[in-house]
Parts: sequence; structure tokens; C-alpha cells
Amino acid sequence: MGLTEVATTKAAAKVPSPLPLKLKLIHGFGAVAFGVKDGGFSFFLLIFYNQVLGMDAALVSLALLIALLADALIDPILGNLSDRTYTRWGRRLPWLYAAPIPLGIVWVLLWHPPGGSTPSFGELLAVAITVRILLSACEVPSVSLVPELTQDYDERTTLFRFRFLFGWTGGLLMMVMAYAVFMPGSEGILQADGYLSYGIFGAALMALSVMGSAAGQHHLIAHYPEVKPPPFSIKTAFSEIREAFSEKAFLFFAAGGLAAYVSQGMTFSISNYLNLFVWRFEQTELLIYPAVLFLSVVLMFLIVGPMHRRWGKPKSAAISSIGSFTIGLTPYFLLVAGLWPEPGSTASTALLYLFLTFANTLGVVLMISATSMVAEIVEAFQERTDRRAEGAFYSGNWLVQKCATGFGIFITGQIIAASELPTDSQPGTVAFPILSEMILLYSGATILMGLIAAYWLGNFPISRADHESRIARMSAKRALDTAARGDVDGGTIVP
Repeated sequence: MGLTEVATTKAAAKVPSPLPLKLKLIHGFGAVAFGVKDGGFSFFLLIFYNQVLGMDAALVSLALLIALLADALIDPILGNLSDRTYTRWGRRLPWLYAAPIPLGIVWVLLWHPPGGSTPSFGELLAVAITVRILLSACEVPSVSLVPELTQDYDERTTLFRFRFLFGWTGGLLMMVMAYAVFMPGSEGILQADGYLSYGIFGAALMALSVMGSAAGQHHLIAHYPEVKPPPFSIKTAFSEIREAFSEKAFLFFAAGGLAAYVSQGMTFSISNYLNLFVWRFEQTELLIYPAVLFLSVVLMFLIVGPMHRRWGKPKSAAISSIGSFTIGLTPYFLLVAGLWPEPGSTASTALLYLFLTFANTLGVVLMISATSMVAEIVEAFQERTDRRAEGAFYSGNWLVQKCATGFGIFITGQIIAASELPTDSQPGTVAFPILSEMILLYSGATILMGLIAAYWLGNFPISRADHESRIARMSAKRALDTAARGDVDGGTIVP
């Protein structure tokens, strides 16, 4: 065993088991940046460029789709580079310290186009791609720390619970700030004033979360990796990426995750249209909306652990997928059938929020179950190839998520265009046939994606028992290898 391996073993021993609450909080805090970005792209960006700046919805959604696809192609390269980073601060920390400041700068430009005028298609595309690449340079290394911090099936779920809790908190905080601070008044989010402040505040919050989380974990993960990887090359990178992505379990995850993220991207990007034009929310109702979503995330935090312990991650994902779209679409079906209270009334809003709470709870359980599955793929791949590739698999996770979210936003743009909603629409003035078509198209796509996600994630081929037996085999193999080295070296470990 060389000096590097000795240093790694000592450093790994610093991570206590079970993981303390402080570490879970610090690690989860790093996901705030992702929540800020996801909330901005999913809830506000389409309606900002479409209804505020006057760009065609189909064109905006196409730009966002292309940006996501370009970013998704770059993500595996970032993951491979992260896996190959070899410094005294480890593989992940250099990325977490270098990327947040440039990310903040381009985030502001996204919400305040140069000159304050309507940007061209190319300008929107360039800024959106840059934002997403820099966000990936933060998120891929951060989430890749999960398999490094623990091999325990349930502890990994707990780490992802905290990541999702903080991620949603970041996104919902920005939503509250948008409604109550940056864009108050009668026009609300349909006014241009305030989006610059929204961008500046979000940029500062993203930089603080990524760099603060990295600094809080520095003493545990700042050490040389156990094995020094070979130099980076495009050919080798794509060969390793292809090998990793051919892992059977990853293909199941990718098929199910793709459908789940398409549905999520569609739901988030259409939500402001539905809230304003279908449900006729006023400013007060819009301020309650993020509180309801936060309550659903708290409920997720309470139930996802027991669900995973009782049913495992695959079955929990399938149950949550079907339950989420069934509960979430019920108010829309009742509205179209004429069985729902008058939109805009207290009864309508209260009932909608009740359905939304439980639908979103199960929707987040679905996402956390799918994301947590990726950690088990890391050891399956390591057992087969004797190589760890956390960055590659989690960049694959983001590749799936970004492609799917992009398609979800793209589908929303097409739904809005197909329903012929005018760009200068005001709540309460849109004809019901236009709203009905929007609802039916959205509902059909949601059901299809939900069923696909339930099938593939429900049949994910790694169970708790599979994972735990694999960890036991790998631990026994390491013990035998260590004993063999000791025999060769005369019973001593040579530095």
C-alpha cells in the first residue's frame, strides 16, 4: 500500500458512521443552488421571456430545449473530469470552489438581457447554455460525494432527503421573494421590473450555498484520491462513459427517470399559466402556493424513509408515480366536467391546494427514489469493472434530467401554442375552450409519462438485499487483497 492509499484510508476514517446531523445539513445546503436554478428555469423563465419580453412561447421553449440538450452532452465530460481530478483537495472540491462565481454572473444576465430589450433567439440560447454548464460544474461534483460519504442503503436516502429539502427550499424561497418582494403589485410576475433584483439575489444565494457546503465538508473530503487516474483524453472519456452508461441498472433508471423528469419539467413550466389563467390566483393565493409546496416537501421528508424501508426504492417510485398524477390531475378533470367550484373562489383554491399537497409529496418521493438509485449503480459498476465512476453516473443522472426537463418545457411551449393562448392574456379573460384544450393536452402527456416512469423505475434491478450483499462481497475482497499484500511484503505494509 502506497502513501496515497494510507492517506486516503486515514481521511475516509474521518467520516463518522452513522453520519451526524450536522454533516447532513452541510451537505444538503449545497443543493440550494440547484433549487434556485430549477425554480427559475421551470417556473419563471418561459413566462418571463414569453409574456413579459414578448418572445414567442414555442421559440423560447425551443431555445431552452437546445440549451438543455447541449448541456446534457457536456455533462458526462464534466463528470469524467470530476472523476479524474487528482488534487490534495480530492476530486470534487476544486470544482465547487471555482464554478459558483462565474455561475452567478451569467445568472444575472439571464434575467437582465444586455440593453434591457428583448433578446434574440441566439442570445437567449447562449446565456442559457452557459448557465446550465456552470451549474453542472457545481452540482455533479456535489452530488457525487454521496457514494463517497456512505455505502449504507438508508443513509444515502437520508442524504438525498436533505438535498431535496434544501433544493426545494432554495427554489421556493426565490418564488416567495419573486411574488412578495421583487414583483409585487397588480401585474405581479407579468411586469418587467424586479427581475434584475431576482437575478442578483439568486446569484448570491447560489454562490453561498455551493461554496459554503464545500467549505463545511472540506476537512472530511480534502485528500488525495486512493488511485491516481490516467490523464484526461476525449477518446478515453467517451469510452468510459459508454461503458458506464451500458450498465443494465442505469438503463432502467434512465428510461424511468426520463419519463419522470419530462413530467416534472412540464408541470413546473406550465404551473404559472394554470395558476393565473385556469385557477385565477390573485397575489395572496400566489404567496400561499410556495408554502403549500414546502409543506409537501416536509411531508416527503417524513414518509420517504419509511417507504424505502418497507417497500424499497423501486416499488416506492412506482407507487409514488401513479399516486402523484392520479391525485394531481383530479381537480382538472372535475373542472372540465363542471363539478368543481368556481375558479378564484375560496373553496376552489383551498381544495386545489389540498390535492396539490399530496400530489407533490408523492412526486418528490418519486424523484428522490430515482436519484438515490444511482448511488447503488456505482457499486454494481465497481464490482464489474473494479473502477468507481460516481461523477460519470451522476452526470448521467443530470443528462437524463436535463434532456427530459428540456423536453417537458418544450412540450409546455407547444401546448401553450396549440391552445392559442394570446401573448397579452389577462387572468379571467381567456375563453374556456382554450383553457380546456390546455388542460386536456397537459393531462394526457402527464398520464403517459407517469405510467412509463412507474414501469421502468418499479423494475429497477438492484434491491436492498442485492446492494447489501454486494457491499459485503466487496469488503471481503478488499480484506483478502490487503492480507495478500501483507503476505507478499513479509507481513508488513510498505509505504
